[in-house]
Amino acid sequence: MASVTSLTASVHARLSAALTSALPEAAGADPLLRRSDRADYQANGILALAKKNKANPRELATQVVAQIENGGLLADIEVSGPGFLNITVSDKAIIETLAARYADGARLGVPPKDKPGVTVIDYAQPNVAKEMHVGHLRSAVIGDALRGMLDFTGEQTIGRHHIGDWGTQFGMLIQYLIEHPGELAPADEVDGEQAMSNLNRVYKASRAVFDSDEEFKERARKRVVALQSGDEETLRLWQQFVDESKVYFHSVFEKLDMEVRDDEIVGESAYNDLMPETARMLEESGVAVRSEGALVVFFDEIRGKDDQPVPLIVQKADGGFGYAASDLSAIRNRVFDLKATDLIYVVDVRQSLHFKMVFETARRAGWLTDEVTAHNMGYGTVLGADGKPFKTREGETVKLEDLLDEAISRAAEVVREKARDLTEEEIQERAAQVGIGAVKYADLSTSPNRDYKFDLDQMVSLNGDTSVYIQYAYARCQSILRKSEGDTPVAHPELELAPAERALGLHLDAFGETVFEATAEYAPHKIAAYLYQLATLLTKFYDQCPVIKPRPEQDVVENRLFLVDLTARTLHKGMALLGIRTPERL
Repeated sequence: MASVTSLTASVHARLSAALTSALPEAAGADPLLRRSDRADYQANGILALAKKNKANPRELATQVVAQIENGGLLADIEVSGPGFLNITVSDKAIIETLAARYADGARLGVPPKDKPGVTVIDYAQPNVAKEMHVGHLRSAVIGDALRGMLDFTGEQTIGRHHIGDWGTQFGMLIQYLIEHPGELAPADEVDGEQAMSNLNRVYKASRAVFDSDEEFKERARKRVVALQSGDEETLRLWQQFVDESKVYFHSVFEKLDMEVRDDEIVGESAYNDLMPETARMLEESGVAVRSEGALVVFFDEIRGKDDQPVPLIVQKADGGFGYAASDLSAIRNRVFDLKATDLIYVVDVRQSLHFKMVFETARRAGWLTDEVTAHNMGYGTVLGADGKPFKTREGETVKLEDLLDEAISRAAEVVREKARDLTEEEIQERAAQVGIGAVKYADLSTSPNRDYKFDLDQMVSLNGDTSVYIQYAYARCQSILRKSEGDTPVAHPELELAPAERALGLHLDAFGETVFEATAEYAPHKIAAYLYQLATLLTKFYDQCPVIKPRPEQDVVENRLFLVDLTARTLHKGMALLGIRTPERL
């Protein structure tokens, strides 16, 4: 594995050294390098430094230019305006840097972070005995992408799917199963569709009895106590619901093209035994106090309608535990048992206040510190075309499986229209990759905390900022490489590059920096934006720079094939980080 210094970093280093030589007291100062429309880069930091040191900015800029050691990196550098530096990198430097990335294989010259930690990502949180709906989409898609990004940078990630598998509804379900044995088949005898059908039937039947029969309702409440007390028979039947639900969960995640490991599905029940100790530790440390019989944590800055502090309830007055106790117990487990250095929670933005209070409580208890942090990745709502929360025409919540099936169906129409030499089986395979990719990309290309409209027609469009556009760009690269008739991609640093080649090359070099920036900010939409821009630059390159026909000189052919191949590798890797596949043919 080779670490390749980006062109941006190389230019920055030369500028910093020259700036220190011209103005020794500016050692360590940032020249504020940024990409520019007028040149490859523009340095704006000299104005502020000149003002700080009472120097003429244009004269200082001229002195900096005189001190720069070029070494073949720069083609031109000019002083502009009151003291800006416009910098153009040489063609040779572009190709040599890209060649080093190309030689590094799948990592593309991107080094792992210097000090990787352990990040636990809490995402994809369905509920036992309930169907997954459109509201479960974003947590799964965003969490999976963040995990791919963090893994690539060298972080050790641990997934946690905090499923809803505990609480009062299970008393109702289990009691019904006791009184109606045989309603659930063993989990290993059903597929995902059958499992959900069975669970739906039992849930609806038990709810109907619960709502109409007071005696059954009382028996169900007692069954909750038996569950929480660890009654063997009750736990056995509860496990049936969990196992059958997992069969269904895995079928949905498989359709989403996501790997969810069974050992990472750790529900609320897993923290049941920890919750009494969590409450005791918080009360003994004074973090939590008794109020009207309940154990609560108060926050001066969080107040309700009457300007009264809003408490976080750790333990209810009747001794029961709620979400706060399980979430705080989960933090203890993740920090002290899993040795996490970072905790990421991909949850609905409407839960932001809850997690703000939970994290602050954990900090007061000493479980979260400057070295162990927690971040709430609150995400927005999936909206329909009318700008309202996405519903069916009947006003019901959209089932996630139905939504994914529709996306695949729409994608099949697009693939079939463009397909030339694909069999029907290949069309269906690619339709799944294109349809699921379209759904994921529409989500990931939007900043997580924003709402977005679910518009399948736009999602599967070949035009605009869509995954299909990027997938077709990758397929076009593969088509060019297949038609190259034995020509080999070879980097030729001695060649003069056309403007479209330069633009493509400079953007390819920025991949690693984009990944690290996006990962540090937990911002997969920045990778999506990078990939869309890369596909757009490839289109301009393809239109302006013939690769095979009309055939240029041999060294030009080889160099352009090199750019095409590196673009394909970068598109493939970038989409993989987002959890999206790139078909070889479309």
